Amino acid sequence: MPCLVALLAVAFPRIAIVLLYLFTNFFAGVYHTLLIPILGFIFLPLTLIVYTYLLNTHTPIATTQFVILFVAVILDLGLLGPSIRSRFD
Repeated sequence: MPCLVALLAVAFPRIAIVLLYLFTNFFAGVYHTLLIPILGFIFLPLTLIVYTYLLNTHTPIATTQFVILFVAVILDLGLLGPSIRSRFD
């Protein structure tokens, strides 16, 4: 059961990106090449979603938006690295 929860946590942002790309215009006009969205899909999917949302709102970036983007980066990097428990076992 914990493996299923971990798999869903890792796969959910990627599934959301695919669904947003196929059924909405969420990514339209934000990126000029496909390199950034593909790299974001592979390495930092939650950050890609948050950054695209912040660009789509067309509001000046304030401290709150930087904090939200920073939290998204930390969550993505936390999913990439091994846990502290596995380093000491």
